Amino acid sequence: MNIPHFIIPDLRTDHAGETGAVNIYKGILFVSKNKEIIKFAQSHLKTEKKHLELIEQILPNDERSKLLFLWKFLGFLTGLIPALAGKKLIYATIYFVESFVEKHYEEQIIKLRKKSKQEELIKLLEKLKNDEISHKQESVQRFGKLSFLLKVWGNIVEMGSKTAVMISYKI
Repeated sequence: MNIPHFIIPDLRTDHAGETGAVNIYKGILFVSKNKEIIKFAQSHLKTEKKHLELIEQILPNDERSKLLFLWKFLGFLTGLIPALAGKKLIYATIYFVESFVEKHYEEQIIKLRKKSKQEELIKLLEKLKNDEISHKQESVQRFGKLSFLLKVWGNIVEMGSKTAVMISYKI
């Protein structure tokens, strides 16, 4: 696949994000003893690993974030912390992460449609986005109503995600 140069920083953020996502589920699995959560996390981990592989196939090694160690660590914490607090917080965390990622992929798809006719890349990003939407929908069905504290946590998760994207766009 011929990747236009203008989209490389975006793909770097995707790679960093999928690296973080893999580690979110590793963080959950590190502490959770709940069979429902373990099944949920293992299933999503499998999908996120596949996403990471797909991005790695198209993003050259020298264009990847130089801070992958940080994205792994922060992803792990983003899974570990809610797993210590309970399944409602886990599901809410996944909802907030996937809501952010859905918008992030959509912005890239729009950018590609405006600047390039990279249909193969657009289809790949749409597939990734649709998987993330599916994860979001699955999690929202499991936690119900958002309490004030869950909304506060969601704002923290979103700010962290935005910050990670801004940094990995450059580094």
